[in-house]
Amino acid sequence: MTSFQSTLGEGAGDGAVAEELAQSQRSISIAEFFEKNKQMLGFDSGAKALVTAVKEAVDNALDATEEAGILPDIYVEIEDVGDYYRLVVEDNGPGITKEQIPKVFGKLLYGSRFHAREQSRGQQGIGISAAVLYSQLTSGKPAKITSKTGANNSAQYFELTIDTDTNEPEIDVGEERSWERPHGTRIELEMEANMRARKQLEAYMKYTAVVNPHARLEYKEPKNHEKYERATDQLPDETSEIRPHPHGVELGTLLKMLDATDSYSVSGFLQGEFTRVGGKTADTVVDRFRDRHFGREMAWSPPKAHEDADVTAEVTAAVSNKGSEVTKAFAADVADAIETRERVTHAAVVDVVDEAAEAAAERSGKSFGATVRENAVAAAWYAVTRERAGDIYELVDDATTSRKDDAAVEGLARRIAEKFDDQDDTRNRATREQLAEFVDRSAEMTEETDDATFGETAREKVVEALWDVMETVPDDAPKVSEVAADRDVAARLLEAMRETDVLSPPTDCLAPIDEDLVEAGLRKEYDADFYAAATRDAEVHRGDPFIVEAGIAYGGDLPAEGNVEVLRFANRVPLVYRLGACSTTDVVKNINWRNYGLDQPGGSGMPNGPAVLMVHVASTNVPFTSESKDAVANVPEIEDEIELALREAARELKSYLNKQRSLEKRRRKENVLVDILPEMAAKLSEVTDRESLDIDDSLARIMNNVLVERRIEDGAVTLAVQNHGDTSASLEITDIVSEDPGDVEDATVVEMDGEWFIKWNPDVPGGAESVIEYSVSEEADFDISVEGLESEKITVNA
Repeated sequence: MTSFQSTLGEGAGDGAVAEELAQSQRSISIAEFFEKNKQMLGFDSGAKALVTAVKEAVDNALDATEEAGILPDIYVEIEDVGDYYRLVVEDNGPGITKEQIPKVFGKLLYGSRFHAREQSRGQQGIGISAAVLYSQLTSGKPAKITSKTGANNSAQYFELTIDTDTNEPEIDVGEERSWERPHGTRIELEMEANMRARKQLEAYMKYTAVVNPHARLEYKEPKNHEKYERATDQLPDETSEIRPHPHGVELGTLLKMLDATDSYSVSGFLQGEFTRVGGKTADTVVDRFRDRHFGREMAWSPPKAHEDADVTAEVTAAVSNKGSEVTKAFAADVADAIETRERVTHAAVVDVVDEAAEAAAERSGKSFGATVRENAVAAAWYAVTRERAGDIYELVDDATTSRKDDAAVEGLARRIAEKFDDQDDTRNRATREQLAEFVDRSAEMTEETDDATFGETAREKVVEALWDVMETVPDDAPKVSEVAADRDVAARLLEAMRETDVLSPPTDCLAPIDEDLVEAGLRKEYDADFYAAATRDAEVHRGDPFIVEAGIAYGGDLPAEGNVEVLRFANRVPLVYRLGACSTTDVVKNINWRNYGLDQPGGSGMPNGPAVLMVHVASTNVPFTSESKDAVANVPEIEDEIELALREAARELKSYLNKQRSLEKRRRKENVLVDILPEMAAKLSEVTDRESLDIDDSLARIMNNVLVERRIEDGAVTLAVQNHGDTSASLEITDIVSEDPGDVEDATVVEMDGEWFIKWNPDVPGGAESVIEYSVSEEADFDISVEGLESEKITVNA
C-alpha cells in the first residue's frame, strides 16, 4: 500500500516552486511591521489610540524634565478639528537638539534607554514615534515638533513623517522659529480618533498626578479642563545604571555575556560583569561551580594503626630503593598525618605525601620523585579505602530512622560502597546527581533482595549525609572561554550562581516614590479619612531589580458602593487598560480582604467598599504582557512582593477600622449617658436639695475621658486638663480670647486681628491634671480648639 508520506515528494521536483517562493521573500522594517500591527502598540481603535498617544507624549515629557532636574510643567490639549482630533503636548524640559529631533520622533526603536539597566518610563524607543506613525497613517498629516534647548537659542521646528519602508524620518519642514518658552518641547499630532475613552483619559491624567506628585499637569479637552498642582518640590532620586544581578540571569544571556567579557577567569568574570559580587561571593560561586563540573571527592575515615589496613605498612611496601630507615620514617610521617584527620580525601592524601616526601628528602638527601610519590599515594589511598562499607554504614545509620532494620541499613551501605569501588575514577569523585544515582540503585537492590523499603525522603537524607562529608576538589575551574564554548558547562555555572546567596541589588538604579509621597499623591487627589502606604525592599527578577509600593485610601468622599478603585502603575506610568490581564489585579483578587475590614463576597475576587488600592512596580525592566505596556505579566517574584506590600498597608487599614469601631461603641455609650445623666442629676438635686452636679465632669469620669475645663472667677481664668484615663495624653490646645491675657506661663500668646491665641501643649499622665492661668475682664469672650486626641475621648467644658 502506498503511504501518504511516500507521495510527499511527488510533483514539482525540479525546485521551481522553491525558487519562486524565494524570490517573493524579503525583510521588512520595524516601521512597516507596526504599520500592519498597530494594535500591538496600543493603537487598537480610535478611542484607545488617543489615550496611548497622550500617554507616550506625557511619559517622554516627564522623563525629559526629571533627567534635567526640572520640576515638570506639562500641558495636554485635545481639540476636535472636524474629521480628526488634534493632540498637543507641551513641556518645560531641556529640549532636543536639531540633529536628534527627526530620529526621536521619526524612527522606531531609536532611544537611549534600551540598554541602560536603570528605571525609566520608556525603554524600547517605540512609543512617541509609534504615535507619529499612527497619526500619519490615519490623517495623512505630518507631526509638528517644536523644541528649544535654551533661552538664548532659537526654537527648532520640524514637520515630519516616517518612511515605513526604511524606518527613517522624512522631513517636510525644518526651520528655526521664535518661541516664548525658554526651553521645552511641543508635539502636535492630528489623527483619526474619538472621545469614547474620555474616562480613561481623565483617569490617566489623574493617576499620573497621583504617582508623580512633583509634577504640575494641565489637561484640556472639548468638555473638560483640569489642572493638577504639584504636592511636593522634591524630584525623584536620580538613578544610576547598574550591572545585572547573578540571580535570575538566563542561560542565553549568560552565554552572551561570557562571549563578550574580557575576563579570563570565572571569578574575574563574576566580579566584573555582575553587581553585588565581590571576591568572597565569587569564590563561593566558583566552589559550587566546581562541585557541579568536577563533582566532590568522598572523604573517608582514616584507618588506625591497629587495623588491618595499616597506612605505614602499605606505604613502606610501596617505596623501594630509599633505605629502610628513610622509608620507614617517610611512611610514618604519611600515616601520622592521615590518621590524625577526621576524614581524608584523595586530594588530601596527595598533599600529605608531597609534604612527607619534601621532609624526607631534606632529612636524607635522597630524592622522592614523581613515581615514588605516586606509588605512596596509591598505597596510602588503598589503606584508607580498603574498607568503605563500615564508614558508609555510620552515615546511613545516622541519616535513616531508628525503625530501619540493621541488616537493611548494612545492606544499603554495602551496596553504596560497592558503587565507589566500581568507579573508574579511583579518587572517588561524584556529582550530586551521580551520588543520588548511587543511592537510588543501591536502595532498589536492597529492596529487591532484603525486602526493605527506603522511601524518597530516606534516600534524600542519605544523599545529603554523604554529600556533606564530600569535599570540593582543588582543581582550577574552567576558564571563561571553555565555559562559553560549552552550553552544559555554562548551565552548571548558572546553577551555582542561582544557588549562592548574593546581596540584593543596589537600589540607586531605581526611583521609587517612597511611602510619604505615595500618601501625599493619594491625599492630593482623593478626599478620604484614612491613608496608608508601604514601600518594599528591592528584589530581583531575571537579573533586574524591582521595588513594589502600595497605597490605600479609605472612607471620606470615596464611593461606598461597588468595587474598590485599583490604581496600577509601572515606573510611575498609569496602566489604564487591560485591568483583568494584569498580575496586580490577580493579586488583589486573591487576598482575603475581609481580614482587613473590606467587604468581599465569597472571600475572593475584587473587594467592595469606599477604598482606593494603589500598586506601583518600579524596575529596570518591567515585564509587560505586550508591547503596548498595558499590564504587568504574571511573574511570581513580582506577585509575591505586590501581595506583601498590599498586606503591609492593609494591616494599617485594619488597625484604623478596628479603632473606628471602638470609637463608635464609645460614641454610642456616651450618647446614652448624655441622655440619662441630666435627668439623674436633676432628680438627685431634687432629692438632696443641693445644686445640680456638673454633668461634663461626671461624663468625663465615667467615660475615662480627658476633661478640658475653664473656670472663671473675678476675671481670673483657669484652664485645666484632667486626664481620667490610664494612658498619657498629649494635647494641642488653642484658647482664643478677645482680650490680651498678658504673658501666660507654659504657653505661647499670639495676637492676630484683635484676638489673642493662647497655644498650650500639655502632656498629662493618666489620673493627673495640668493647668494654666491668666487674667482678663469679665466681658471677655472665649473659644477653644483641642487637638491631639480623638474627639470621642475628650470632654470639653469651656
